[in-house]
Amino acid sequence: MTPDVLLVGCGKLGADVGERLAARGHAVLALRRRADLVPQPLQGLSVDLTRTRPELPPLDLAYLVVALTARPRTAEAYRATYVEGMTRALDALEASGQVPRRAVLVSSTGVFGDLDPAFVADESTRPSPADGPARMLLEAEQVFTERVSGGTVLRLSGLYGRGSTRLIDQVREGRVTDPNRWTNRVHRDDAAAAVVHLLTREEHPERLYVGTDDEPALLGDVAAYLAAQLGAPAPPAADAELGHGKRFSNARLRASGWTPTFPTYREGYAGLLT
Repeated sequence: MTPDVLLVGCGKLGADVGERLAARGHAVLALRRRADLVPQPLQGLSVDLTRTRPELPPLDLAYLVVALTARPRTAEAYRATYVEGMTRALDALEASGQVPRRAVLVSSTGVFGDLDPAFVADESTRPSPADGPARMLLEAEQVFTERVSGGTVLRLSGLYGRGSTRLIDQVREGRVTDPNRWTNRVHRDDAAAAVVHLLTREEHPERLYVGTDDEPALLGDVAAYLAAQLGAPAPPAADAELGHGKRFSNARLRASGWTPTFPTYREGYAGLLT
């Protein structure tokens, strides 16, 4: 079956998206440095996009998803992956003469930079990247928007779930040190569902969405919830009046018809704790 979905990047989130699309009957081609790490029934193509333009097989393209991962977190690595790597993939797609009906670039709320927590940010908030990696993400968004007609950028907040225990481990070990920091998160299952939703909904999506759950939360409140469930010592208490950091709204994504399975950290961490 000729692939009708192209995944540019197939890490954990990209694989989740690909598997969901395959379950809908799509044939998915995934670009990854090591094709042997691409899960079935997805078809893998080995390519290092930081060095090489891929040689694509015949496609009957309906959907394009760009879900890249860069390591380490430096401006150089992010440029090589998100800007130059994505550009090579788009060059290959253009050379093949294929134009997707829908396309989604997975980006990050990190492009917003430092914000006043007194207000809740959304798609209308002007990004102001605070470091090199965030600047490279914003540049990648601009390249994607210019080159992919009708493409959609999805800026995700902090991903968690599916075995991610970093915060749980910090709570167990008493290493929560900034309880007054506002945090925003989205379960990986809900993030993957959001990408598929934007690709497949009947009405054409807008050009930009923020992907996050329903409830920005102070880190101390999240840690206190986890500590109570784990029987661990209580972390430092949160004080909303001292809150700092960013808060985001998912109102536009919600209005499009996306409904998170894990609307807050409570539902999301419940499965991890069991």
